[in-house]
Amino acid sequence: MTKHIFVTGGVVSSIGKGLTSASIGMLLESRGLKVRMQKLDPYINVDPGTMSPYQHGEVYVLDDGSETDLDLGHYERFTSGPLTRDSNYTTGQIYLRVIEKERRGQFLGKTVQVIPHITNEIKEAISRVADSNTDVVITEIGGTVGDIESLPFLESIRQFRQDVGRDNCLFIHLTLVPYLKAAAEIKTKPTQHSVGQLRQIGIQPDILICRCEQSISREEREKIALFCNVELDAVIEELDKDFSIYEVPLSLRNNRLDELIMKRLHLSGHAPNLDAWDNIMYSLRNPKHEISIAVVGKYAEHKDAYKSIYESLDHAGISQFCQTRIARIQSSDIEEEGAERILAGYDGILIPGGFGERGVAGKIQAIRYARERGIPFFGICLGMQCAAIEFGRNVVGLERAQSTEFDKDTPNPVICLLDEQRNVTNLGGTMRLGAQPCSLVPETIAYTAYKSSSVTERHRHRYEFNNVYRTQFEAHGMKFSGLSPDGQLVEIIELPEHPFFLAVQFHPEFKSKPTCAHPLFSAFVAAAIQRHDGRKSRAASSPSMENTPVSG
Repeated sequence: MTKHIFVTGGVVSSIGKGLTSASIGMLLESRGLKVRMQKLDPYINVDPGTMSPYQHGEVYVLDDGSETDLDLGHYERFTSGPLTRDSNYTTGQIYLRVIEKERRGQFLGKTVQVIPHITNEIKEAISRVADSNTDVVITEIGGTVGDIESLPFLESIRQFRQDVGRDNCLFIHLTLVPYLKAAAEIKTKPTQHSVGQLRQIGIQPDILICRCEQSISREEREKIALFCNVELDAVIEELDKDFSIYEVPLSLRNNRLDELIMKRLHLSGHAPNLDAWDNIMYSLRNPKHEISIAVVGKYAEHKDAYKSIYESLDHAGISQFCQTRIARIQSSDIEEEGAERILAGYDGILIPGGFGERGVAGKIQAIRYARERGIPFFGICLGMQCAAIEFGRNVVGLERAQSTEFDKDTPNPVICLLDEQRNVTNLGGTMRLGAQPCSLVPETIAYTAYKSSSVTERHRHRYEFNNVYRTQFEAHGMKFSGLSPDGQLVEIIELPEHPFFLAVQFHPEFKSKPTCAHPLFSAFVAAAIQRHDGRKSRAASSPSMENTPVSG
């Protein structure tokens, strides 16, 4: 029978349940177990697709086109189990399914209630990811214990344990154990209160993972164990990691969490093989290069808005033994201060995706700066569209070249709405979403990076390059190096005469892992390393030339 682990969080939000859950999954996989991950979110939105990045962070897209919580990015980066639309449920989705059943008369005239109808639907959602090929399902419950929105999910997992039996289910509770500098003391009371709230609901945690700034002494662990009714060896310390999030699973392994889980769930497996993870940490601690990358975005001040992009840059750095320093730059600042003032000195410039016109002018300025100065440039989704707009205006000479998303009356709509989107009225889940095939042109940057003539990448957009302008762009040096198999949709553009100028309509950051960096991110970072080393050599031979622009 498939075993189940439920991960809850207490004391504060954003405590790291997703990262901890993913780390547990990685540790169990390292012992030969087959793991699947799941996130249950308490918000009423059907999915995060229409939510602001300022509130929710990035929307993570799966192969099947599901728009999901960013924690699923952690799951995919740390584990190898398949993720599908059944891997992320929201309160909105649960209630919508129950209401649709009621409308079809499936409840035979009964009064529809939270218990048992909503809780039964949640339990069915949990059961959908358990199959004969899965040893362990790890389900993270979003929100914080004590939130009213989380109550149906907590009641459901309480019932679920009764249904499957105690030997097949494990509750892990992640809490904050704060350190008060003024008193120079670690405080366990918030953890006691959090566990107390869980126990009132009917859930007794089996394992406590304690996030902390300072190491927890044995005396303090004994106190937590006593007042929270758990065994001493089930109080696991998780110190904050300032160096890298990829230290987390190794830290949990050092605290023997995986051994404890295997014992409690009566699982069998081989000794953990963490060689790949050890190699990651070796690369991070022993870089041969150091570069700086400017990520110019609309939501740069929110670190989770481009979470997967930042992680993918780190993965590329790991693969090249390079420390990648990332500067989060607000595109609107470039509009006010100019590209040269803000972007001078960076080894590479990346323009990520986004929606709406705000900040687009700053992105276009940044792209022109990278193109004219020979700075490695990588554009993603809206970044590709802005690259096409900039090239159309400043190279092809198209007056007011623009996207119809921003100017419906532009005389030169180099970016326009996909044909399939013209009659779409609803916003949620209606874009071009999920895995789509792409054919690559030989002897291009993209082909060289992928080492393949065809790839599959994940999409999330409504607008595409306008094929009316393809011939004009090609005549001025633009290479369309990636197309849909039918040749109708432009997926990748690049400039062959530039050191590295490439932009894609899809989101490669969703398929990058610390153990396997995405080839386009690796190629971009490699180009940035080459630029950095070249500038360093020129500066050494002629110090007066150190800040001289490099023409492209």
